[in-house]
Amino acid sequence: MAEIKPFLPAKLICGLIAREEIYFEEAESQLVQLFGPVDLRSSYFIFNFTDYYTREMGPDLKRRFLSFIHLQDPSALSQIKHQTNDLEKKLKQKFKSFGRVVNLDPGILTPSALIMATSKNFAHRIPLQDGIYAHLEFLFRRNSIKTLDWTYPDFRQEIYHSFFLEVRKIYLGQLASLVKKD
Repeated sequence: MAEIKPFLPAKLICGLIAREEIYFEEAESQLVQLFGPVDLRSSYFIFNFTDYYTREMGPDLKRRFLSFIHLQDPSALSQIKHQTNDLEKKLKQKFKSFGRVVNLDPGILTPSALIMATSKNFAHRIPLQDGIYAHLEFLFRRNSIKTLDWTYPDFRQEIYHSFFLEVRKIYLGQLASLVKKD
């Protein structure tokens, strides 16, 4: 019988979609209060791959990614998604908006994959708990990314890949430091 081992800690990331810089700034400030300091921020990317959010959030949306210094237990991903959903509601109220002002997409980066949390079920998604599913976004190879049939169109962009490969490099360094401490 194979020995059951604890999960490796994972690197928490969060994708933010919004129109205004003030929404990004406030969301980041609140995320830092929840999850600790950010160690890497992407630049802003034009988000025009779907009009899914336009009706609620308006046109000219941008996306940004954050990665956080503190590693997380990967089994906490569903809890983290509930926290970010609550934060979306809090920011909507703070800015007295009819719809969301920011969309928050948390995920975890492991040595081999990027896994995003979602409340939407689909054939390839794995139930976690409390209505949250794991969406395997893509796989890491040595120095590249392998997209999958269901990888979101914007996550197929090389410019995103550069960011996630840099986050992975930081993360692998963190894991190496943990091994040295043991």
